[in-house]
Amino acid sequence: MKAIQLLGKENIKLVEVDKPVINDDEALLKVKAASICGTDVRMYRNGYKDVSVDNPLILGHEFAGDIVEVGKNVQGLTVGMKVAVAPNIGCGHCDECVRGRTHLCDDMRAFGINMPGGFAEYVKIPKEAIIQGNVAILENDISYEEAALVEPLSCVYNGQKIIGPRPGDDVLIIGLGPLGPMHIMVAKLFGAGKIFVNDLSEERINKAKQLFPDVYPIVGDVKQGFEKYGIKGVDLCIIAAPAADAQSASLEYMNMNGRLLFFGGLADSKKIVPINSNLIHYKQLRIQGCTKQSVGDYRLCAKLVNDKRIPLNLIISEGYSIEDFNKALEN
Repeated sequence: MKAIQLLGKENIKLVEVDKPVINDDEALLKVKAASICGTDVRMYRNGYKDVSVDNPLILGHEFAGDIVEVGKNVQGLTVGMKVAVAPNIGCGHCDECVRGRTHLCDDMRAFGINMPGGFAEYVKIPKEAIIQGNVAILENDISYEEAALVEPLSCVYNGQKIIGPRPGDDVLIIGLGPLGPMHIMVAKLFGAGKIFVNDLSEERINKAKQLFPDVYPIVGDVKQGFEKYGIKGVDLCIIAAPAADAQSASLEYMNMNGRLLFFGGLADSKKIVPINSNLIHYKQLRIQGCTKQSVGDYRLCAKLVNDKRIPLNLIISEGYSIEDFNKALEN
């Protein structure tokens, strides 16, 4: 089968490898769509631990497809099912796993991270993933492209759930790459009041306004934007970009008792961020981080997509064949 392998820093190839063979406790997925994540790009640009020419890795942790083979001991899956697959598999017995937070397991395995991923024609779904509930069954009228985006959507949902949005909150979303619009959708789901959006790219701001006419665009300086709209600050600020300066400045944008979600991870060279701790103290601010998603969050987001509560089709930009992966990576 065809697959995309990472062989080291900026070394990625389309290769032919053996089609996976399943045992009685496993299932085989024919991949129909897989989306490129910022993590994939970083792994390509920076390399990844233990990955080399001698130990290549099939990338891809956001994928969906059809079940084409099922082991005789597998329950709940049948050939022909359209599914999306949560990528993270916990050990099942540590404290985090037994609390349902398998994505925080120290011994976590993940498709496309430390086991073969979805940038391939087929993916073997191991017993542990099936038992843990990583496979989410989808309606036939949900596109494979939407299904592949359940993974980043569930990361967005996890972050907002942690930070605790409240109905009527005024929200500022900084960063309008692929995940910014998802944050808009989820903020609406939680009952946000006014949603303000900001990005270094005016083109992205205009695109967000086109997709969501009721958002309030802020081009350039955020404080000047607030003055334009007649507000002093927001209740919730989400930094949906790997931007240290935005994280540092965001404390200035908050109302009393405001909450900040640092959603985008930073490069090692920029991970130490200066902040005005007096603002945290005197405004009673709360700063929260987040990572990945639980299987429960993934399954919930799959249901929201199934129920057409989250229109992921709005943010699908372009499709590529596996032969054009390098072109997709650069775009």
